[in-house]
Amino acid sequence: MSKMKAVIPAAGLGTRFLPATKAMPKEMLPVVDKPAIQYVVEEAVSAGIDDILVIIGRNKNAISDHFDSVPELEVRLQQKGDHGRLERVMKSSDLADIHFVRQGEPKGLGHAVLRARTHVGDSSFAVLLGDDLIDERDPLLTEMIAAHERTGAAVIALMQVPAESIHLYGVAATDGDDADGAVRVTGLVEKPSAGDAPSDLAVIGRYVLPPAVFEVLERTQPGKGGEIQLTDALQELATDPDGPGVVGVVFRGRRYDTGDRVDYIKAIVQLAVDRDDLGADLRPWLKDFAGGL
Repeated sequence: MSKMKAVIPAAGLGTRFLPATKAMPKEMLPVVDKPAIQYVVEEAVSAGIDDILVIIGRNKNAISDHFDSVPELEVRLQQKGDHGRLERVMKSSDLADIHFVRQGEPKGLGHAVLRARTHVGDSSFAVLLGDDLIDERDPLLTEMIAAHERTGAAVIALMQVPAESIHLYGVAATDGDDADGAVRVTGLVEKPSAGDAPSDLAVIGRYVLPPAVFEVLERTQPGKGGEIQLTDALQELATDPDGPGVVGVVFRGRRYDTGDRVDYIKAIVQLAVDRDDLGADLRPWLKDFAGGL
């Protein structure tokens, strides 16, 4: 586990959050008092990964700045005796060994993952998308790594979603449960209509992939939206009779979707009410506010 690397694609334009993302990467939008991408890095670190590659695009320098040290700020906080804020500021620069590579032009998630090939090499690796925040109390990535080590298969995170939302996701066709709680994935469909979806199990933004996925991505043609879809490469792995295939870990824990504006606001509220330093004041205010609607 300690040798596995993580890849965080962060080259998207964030158009759903304009104008806030005109000059700020969507991954740097605050969720309570940390940027969204820091939650994702902390999740990887908690799973035993300390080598992380972030795939960035143009105007994303704020991400690398966030994970760098800021000596003048640290000295100022030290002089003021503000040790609590100093510790929080320094944490982001001490989390892991974080690297950055540019995607160039946004050609899809599959293309972003392919940009990690040189850094990852011939080892299995994790991919974490910043739109999905997984609660630190629910060790999803640790379970996925264990499933990969047990089976050798590509592992995807699955979650049951209602029919009215299924068209927003890649959706898995599965072949029952194995003894360890993972499901064998027999096929994947990118953003189907509710009537065409093979199940209610949607792919959420966590993957543990073997290095063989790079060869598949190299020959994967652009799919929906003219982009190279990771789902298409996983579909090929799932249907390869000579390979270890694809398995899914069905997640039933706490997930915070920051992919659109309403869900982003919900994520902030959900995380804030569980905080020891914020929840006690926030919960009664929310009850009063909701009662007045």
